[in-house]
Amino acid sequence: MFLGIGQMATTIIILYAAKINQTVHFQDFDRSIFIKIFPLPLLYVRNHITGLAGTKKLRLPMFTVLRKFTILMRMIMEARILKKKIANRLIYSVLAIVFGALVAASSDLAFDAEGYTFILLNDVFTAASGVYTKKKLGTEGLGKYGILFYNAFIIFIPTLLASAFTGDLHKAITYEHWLNTPFVSCFFMSCIMGFVLMYSIVLCSHYNSALTTTVVGAIKARRTRGPVTCGSICLFLTFGVILTQLSRGQ
Repeated sequence: MFLGIGQMATTIIILYAAKINQTVHFQDFDRSIFIKIFPLPLLYVRNHITGLAGTKKLRLPMFTVLRKFTILMRMIMEARILKKKIANRLIYSVLAIVFGALVAASSDLAFDAEGYTFILLNDVFTAASGVYTKKKLGTEGLGKYGILFYNAFIIFIPTLLASAFTGDLHKAITYEHWLNTPFVSCFFMSCIMGFVLMYSIVLCSHYNSALTTTVVGAIKARRTRGPVTCGSICLFLTFGVILTQLSRGQ
């Protein structure tokens, strides 16, 4: 949880500095922000908590498999919330992915009901977050940068208090390696890359559908397990272009 707090703080600092320098533009804070951005902050923190809990309970391969259900959930939410018509070829492709995930999950001998519950809840929150991000991108005054900034700004203090209440903050502060340069460098790099990841997700959602963002993200996760090669990058970009065209019905 403390790493998530660091990523929120990094997002706030970078975007606020960019706003002061007029590099980026988004609405100044007022009461209307809560209405405009709701429920994204709640979805963000619930997604974060259930993701950490699920990772702790399950082995990473099974965690990755169950995360594929996010694609199906996001497709359903796109149709219900965004009123988007989904092409039949996309529906069949998503169902094939889910079927493969079910086959893989059926071979899990170390079944953990609590872990599965956390991951499926994480799938719901991730799917809802992506769909509502796409919806809120059209809100006047927010845009890409406003969503990122106020999402982190509103939830920062509650998450900090929750971290203190659970003892996570105390464990992080008293961690013995804070004077270790490699560890501190990795921590700050993780905070910066957390911001880069969130910006990439919002940017992808801005130009593509929420479903395309999810599928491309799944391909990225699969392709980056091993060494990053030119073939991996080219395949990722190729699938991204193909899925973008399919999501637009072209």
